[in-house]
Amino acid sequence: MAQKETVERILDAAEVLFAERGFSETSLRTITSTAGVNLAAVNYHFGSKKALIQAVFERFLEPLVVEINRRLSELESHPESISVDSLLEVLSASIYEVHGRSTNRATIFLRLLGLAYTQSQAHLRSYIATRYGEVFQRYGNLLKPALPGTTPQELFWYTHFALGTAIFTMSNVDALRAMSENDTGKRGSIDFIVSKLTSFMAAGLKNASHG
Repeated sequence: MAQKETVERILDAAEVLFAERGFSETSLRTITSTAGVNLAAVNYHFGSKKALIQAVFERFLEPLVVEINRRLSELESHPESISVDSLLEVLSASIYEVHGRSTNRATIFLRLLGLAYTQSQAHLRSYIATRYGEVFQRYGNLLKPALPGTTPQELFWYTHFALGTAIFTMSNVDALRAMSENDTGKRGSIDFIVSKLTSFMAAGLKNASHG
């Protein structure tokens, strides 16, 4: 088996298992068994479980950050179009441009992102902040003027409240769609859900900034 194929099989197995079971609850032995490789392969290619977790996120985030930066550059070329709504659209559109609307990769990514905040993964949050902090700062620098009067502390909480809403909704989207179909008779397309979620978060952020 070629080394590149081995790495991809390990990452494929790890991202699904981490999303399903959590980081602490997923052993390297379970990952290697699912991937059909031996434990030495994980140690050789990644060195540690922490490095493997970071590599899983890197595979998601590298293309995503490129797309976010591209869309932010487009916004900056038309400053009059910069708003809370358009900035949230940058995030949602980037995620689904990179990871697709017809697959579960976006759901897996958001579930993993939620776990990064709710489980003891300080190394991962530090890694993400260090490696991708520049694009986060760029995004924040555009968001702050779009929410006039918001203090840095308020901006921190408001954006994390919005992030939590997105993570909960999109990491459980299949269950929520089934509930919607049962309760309202309509399942709701992914495009519909993303559109309504973005509008809801934008309204909440704008309302909070004027509170």
